[in-house]
Parts: sequence; structure tokens; C-alpha cells
Amino acid sequence: MFGGGIDLSQVMVEQSVFSYLKEHEQEMLEDLVGFVKKESPSYSKELVDQCGIYLTQLFQKRLGVGYEIIEEKEVGNHLKFTIGEGEKQLLIIGHFDTVWEKGRLSLRTEGNKLYGPGILDMKGGIVQSIWAIKAIQELGLALDKRIVFFCNSDEEIGSISSKKYIEEEAQKSEAVLVAEPAVAGSGALKTSRKGAGIFTVKVWGRAAHAGNHHKEGINAIEELARQVIFLQGLTDYEKGTTVNVGTFTGGSGTNVVPEYAEAHVDLRVSTEEEAERMTDIILNLTPILKGIKLEVTGGMNRPPMVKSKQTEELFECAQSIAAKLGMKLEEAAVGGGSDGNFTAAIGVPTLDGLGACGKGIHAEHEHIQIDALSERSSLFANLLLQI
Repeated sequence: MFGGGIDLSQVMVEQSVFSYLKEHEQEMLEDLVGFVKKESPSYSKELVDQCGIYLTQLFQKRLGVGYEIIEEKEVGNHLKFTIGEGEKQLLIIGHFDTVWEKGRLSLRTEGNKLYGPGILDMKGGIVQSIWAIKAIQELGLALDKRIVFFCNSDEEIGSISSKKYIEEEAQKSEAVLVAEPAVAGSGALKTSRKGAGIFTVKVWGRAAHAGNHHKEGINAIEELARQVIFLQGLTDYEKGTTVNVGTFTGGSGTNVVPEYAEAHVDLRVSTEEEAERMTDIILNLTPILKGIKLEVTGGMNRPPMVKSKQTEELFECAQSIAAKLGMKLEEAAVGGGSDGNFTAAIGVPTLDGLGACGKGIHAEHEHIQIDALSERSSLFANLLLQI
């Protein structure tokens, strides 16, 4: 379905795209620095929207295209850019919100590493994608398809408002390319991801004086602790299922039998069947101690991204391009989720991890490899030409 026979002229195209991007690597880097300076923590609509303005200006400057704003009240506005014409549509998705509060990380260069908030996850991938299309335009290469670039502002908080728009565009598209970071260390593309669930467990007991009336109390923390041990025990590495109780709060003082306790739970699964099984177990927890009231809310936030035959074909096309550029390209299954989970789940061929190379997603040492910018952008450009 994707790619096809490779001839000499195609190899020459691949090399010319790489040469163009290598020549303009410094400009690409400058665009990225400007983008990262526009800090965009998910929960600050004001900052995210300011970052979005920079992004629209970047698309206009480099590609000469307009944009459509999808206005939101609770989160930042989403942006849609359309490049080219044709019956065939490809969708590129990328988010410009980050997990970092303003001022939390510095923007700095250390050798071949460029550090900054969201530089790897995933502003680097967005800039690489823009320059991939620019190379195609500047070299006068035929792009006989319509490219829709959807940039959302809420991926780091679950794509709560953008999911429906992403799925709508995906259903019109023959393939989806996700500019999320490559796998750290190997630079591998992501052909499958685990699904993610988020749950809240709330427990009510009965308060009492810990000294005078201890027997009359019902300890909510004890109940929740028992539930946590049960939940953690549901982890099954052979199935690819993990349960992580990430936060645990409760009680009001050391001399009070705690009346209330609460925990937040992260679930990761590899298949839809396992998602249904685990969701049913978690939502139907029952009290262990007598007199306890227990409530569980939540569910799956992202379905598993299961590799399909068409996604495998997409990867093989990318791998073939990479080989001609002197790059060794592998595929991987990862535990983290992305917006590619949504598009793959509705049956659209989806290739993820096409963004920047580096390390430190959601960590203080988040950085990209500067010398990989042009080659990864070249891979992206040639993939757009061949699928």
C-alpha cells in the first residue's frame, strides 16, 4: 500500500532533500529555540495561546499557509493547517503544550544537546515536520496530496477537548504521522503503544479520637492501604499490564482516626480485551473493612495502539528511506500513550515517533540531539513523498 519500487531518481530526491535540510539546519534550530521560549504549560491557557500565535507565524513564514483556530474556553486553542491539494489526505498530529511550569527549566546548549521545556516532547518534532514540507516546496517536488497538520494544546492532560477533532481528521486520511519523539537511545519509531487508564479511589470511614475512642473509628487510610496492595498486585508484566498508585492522601491529624482517604491510579494495558478486563476489576472494587464506603471513578483515557499490517507497511517504507540516507531505523512498542492511540484505534494506519531524537521526556534533563534534526526531518519529508 505504501512505498513501492525504488529507482535512481527517487534516491536522488532523498539525497537532495537531506542536503537542503542540512544546509538550513541552523535556521531550523533558530525556529525551535523561538518555539521553546514560548513556554506553554497545559494548564495555562494564556501561555499556550501565546505559543499558538508563534506557531501560526512560523507556518506562515516557512510555508506561507493560513490556519484555522478551534477556540476553547478551558484549554488552549487548537490549530489546523492545510497544505497542498489532492483527493488523498495525510494527517500530521503534534501537540504544543508541555508538562513544565513557566520558568521550571532553562533553555541551554551543551555540546550536541539542546535543553529546554518541551523541546523533545514535542516542539522539536513539530519544527522538523514544518521544515520537511518546506524542503519539498523549495525543491519543487510533486506532493500530489493534501496535508492536514493538526496541532493541539491539551495532549499532556489527556487531549480532553482535541480528541474528537483528531479522530474526525483521521477518518478523512489514508495515514497518520505522529511527530512525537523517537525512542530514546535507539531513535526507533513507535508502531504500538499501551493504552492508558486513570482512576480515582475514594474511601470514607468514621472519624474518632485516636486515644479516647479508637475502637469507635473506622480507619479510611487502612482501607485504602489494603486496596492499594490489591491494585498493585494486579500488575502482570507478561501481559504488559501495569498498575501504579501514584498519589495517596488522607487523614487530618495523628490523633484522629482518619475519616477520608483518596488515591489516584494509572493503568497501562496492551490490548482492548485487557483494558476491558482491568477496567471492570478496578471500577468494581468492594470494601474490605466493615463500615467503609468506597467509590471508584475513571476509565480508559487512551485505547491501546495496536500495530496493524498497514502500520507495518508504513514502517517498512520509512525504514527503506532511512537506509538510503545511511540511517538504521528500528521499530518499538512503548508504554507511553499519544494521540496516535486514538487514530490507530479507529483503524487508520498510524506511524508514531517521527519527531526529534533525544532523551528526558517529562524529566529535568529533557533535550534533543542537534545533529539529528536535519536527518529526521529528511526522513519525514521523503515519507510524505512516498506514501
